This record gives sequence, C-alpha cells and structure tokens, in this order.
Amino acid sequence: MKKQQIGIVGMAVMGKNLALNISDHGFSISIFNRTVSTAQDVARENPHSDIVVAKTAEEFVASLETPRKMILMVKAGKAVDETIAAFLPYLEPGDLLIDAGNSYYQDTIRRQKTLEEKGFRFMGMGVSGGEEGARKGPAIMPGGRKESYELVKDVLVAIAAKAEGEACTTYIGSDGAGHYVKMVHNGIEYGDMEIIAEAYSVLSKLGRFTNQELGEIFTQWNQGELNSYLIEITAAIFKEKDDLSDADLIDVIKDTAGQKGTGIWTSKEAMDLGIDVSVISSAVNSRFISAFDQQRELASKQLTGPNVNLYADRGLLVEKVKSALYASKIVSYAQGFSLLKAAAKQYGWELDYKAIAKIFRGGCIIRAKFLNRIAEAYEKNPQLENLLLDDYFAKIVRDAQQDWREVVGLSIANGIPVSAFAAAISYYDAFRTVRYHTNLIQAQRDFFGAHTYQRTDRDGFFHHQFPGTENE
Repeated sequence: MKKQQIGIVGMAVMGKNLALNISDHGFSISIFNRTVSTAQDVARENPHSDIVVAKTAEEFVASLETPRKMILMVKAGKAVDETIAAFLPYLEPGDLLIDAGNSYYQDTIRRQKTLEEKGFRFMGMGVSGGEEGARKGPAIMPGGRKESYELVKDVLVAIAAKAEGEACTTYIGSDGAGHYVKMVHNGIEYGDMEIIAEAYSVLSKLGRFTNQELGEIFTQWNQGELNSYLIEITAAIFKEKDDLSDADLIDVIKDTAGQKGTGIWTSKEAMDLGIDVSVISSAVNSRFISAFDQQRELASKQLTGPNVNLYADRGLLVEKVKSALYASKIVSYAQGFSLLKAAAKQYGWELDYKAIAKIFRGGCIIRAKFLNRIAEAYEKNPQLENLLLDDYFAKIVRDAQQDWREVVGLSIANGIPVSAFAAAISYYDAFRTVRYHTNLIQAQRDFFGAHTYQRTDRDGFFHHQFPGTENE
C-alpha cells in the first residue's frame, strides 16, 4: 500500500487550506479529523488531489511513510495535548509531530521535552496569514531541533508565501522559538491595528473626513512607505457598504474588539523580561476597555470632556497623522524586536533578526514594505540593540516628531483617546533621555525600604540614612 508523505490533523479552516496548499505543491497527504465526515468532504471536493482520508488515529499513522511527519492544526491548549495522546500509542521512535496552532511557547518547550524522552520528535511552528495565507502561502516560523526541521524543510519552503522570490520561512531556533516569534508577530499586529484605528479616529473627528474620503486617504498611503496588508484592507473597509442597510459597513460595526490572547502573552512576557512594549500593551488595553461598552455609554453621560474642534487645514492634518502613524509603527516594531533579542538571550536561542524580518514580508498579517528596511538594518548590524539606533529609522522618527507630537497634543486637547500614539512618542522620549526621572524613584525606595542606590560619581551600592528613619 502506498504511503503518504505528510499528514494533517484537524480540518477546520486553517487545516483544510494548509492541506490543499501542500497538495497543490505535489506532496501526498493523509488527513484526519475527529468528525470523519469533515475530512471526507475535503477529499470529495478536491478529487484530483493526492489526499487520503483516515477514519481512525491508528489508520492515519499507518498511512504515512516513516519517519512520519504529522502537522497538528487543532485549537491551542488542552486540545493539543489530547490529540498528541491519541496518536502516541501508534507512533514509532523518530516520528515527528508538528504543532502549527497558536500555542504558548512554554507549552511547546514542555511538549518537546516530554516527547523526546519517549523517543519522538516534536516541533512548534507558527503559521500566520489566516485562511487566505494557509491556502495561498503563509509566513511559517518553525522551531525545534534543526534535524527535525530538515525533515519538512522542502514542504515548508514550497508552501510558504514568496516575497521578492524568497520563501517566507526559515528555521527559527530550538524548542519554543518558533511559537515565540509568532507570539511577538501577533503582538506587533495588535500594535499596528491600534495605531491605524487611532489614525482613523483622529482623521474622522478632527478632519470630519467621510468614510469614502478615508478610503481614498488610506489607498494613497498604501502607495508609499506605509504600504502594507493592514493599510490595504483598511482602505477597502472604508469603501464597503453594509449588506443589511444603506449605511457604510464601518458605521454599523459595534466598537468592541475581540482578542485571542497572543497580544496579552506578548505583554506579559515583556513584563517578565523587563522590556518596554508599551505600544503593544496600549493596543491590548484598548481592546479591554472596548469591551466595557455599557459602562462607556453610562460614562459618556456623566463625564465631561472638551468639544472637538475641526482642524483648519484638513490636507495638512492628513500629512501630520501619516507621520505620527509611521513613527509609531517604527516604535512598535522596535519594541517587538527588542523583546525577541531579550528572549534569545534568556532562552539561549540564536535568532536571525534579518531572516525574521524577511519572513514577515509576505503571507502574514503584518506584511509591509518597510520590513525590507528592517532586514537591511540587521544585515548592516546583526548586533543592533534597537531599531531606533539604525540611521534610517532614526532619521524618520526625528523628522516625524513635530507632527507626531502635534497629533498627540491635538488629540488630548480634543478628548480623543490615542493611547498607542502617546505610548510611542513617550517611549521615543524616554529612550533618548540621558538623565531620567527614576533617580527620585530609587531615592524613595531607599527611603522607605533601604533598597540602596547607585551613584553617578562612584561605583557600588549605597544606602542613605534619611532623617526620621533611624529607628524604623
């Protein structure tokens, strides 16, 4: 009986489309789904593909050539562990399980350790691009042992998105590195979406631009340095009419934004490693407060704010908001890549930041033209500590800062929330400040807790006996 080259478990939207993508590139596949009829529908709808449907876990494993290569496309968390447990009795030493869901990287580290102790291989693999990416070419971030990656490298390179002729995938690093990079990708995505939404808010309130005008503005922005998937789809959203009324679609969508948790993971991880990702955290907090719609409705009747005044020169406002958006975007990516550098040091990963930037150029949600510039920055200086220290990006944020500050100031003066814009400019100012205000904080800590302090004029740690603290 002919054995299939690779198997996919889970035939929801992502699993199905990834299977069809793999099949399109000439690889034979076995598919398995807990509800067998779902997998059978995939095979029946694609009769010319080399797809075999397995009805049981044992049959699925038996259908694959050895060493078996199995991609799990199931919901992150408990479901991954349950799926692995269901297949373990039928696996042989050397078989490879690949978790391609949005798993938490620490779970990936745990699973790899547990499975390797039993003689099996395991990889955690980030896949970005949603339904369209899975079908036509996603960005793929595989982590695990290098020898495991080599078993599936040809498949991943074939099915990944292509940007300027290069596959949007590469080996990321050991154990949880792939899922970690995917987590940070998603955090950056949160930041991107928030600053775009804030640009929309400022333009619509201070400039009174119509949705159609906003669509044209974002279309124009997408022709230049802001060219990206998210800017592109934002332009399309503004132009879309509602199919249930005569209104524009954007005007009938409730202002409560959901989230699946990867942005929260990014913020928590940054806190643990001591890295400022304030733009991403602002984006997460913005989604939190959006969920309190009833409280916001009540507060709008009780809490006062300033009247919103029309900005006199609407064309100039567009340019200022564009500058603020681009500068804030650069800060968000600078924070994200700083977190990756801290994680690499913490977990012993040898991350290639140039390669990661190139992966993000295609297939994924944050794909953008300026990722080429990030790749160039790390090619020029692989040890670059922060993107804001690269000459190219430093010049952009320096040149943008006056417009950036004015947009934040105008927004605050008119009562328009722009937490991510404000976080970005505050980060920029903090990062460039030599004498920071935290000397006072350390003095306070030494006063009430004898936590000591370091001095500017000599080495070592010191404690000052403040008046009134002698007997405390």
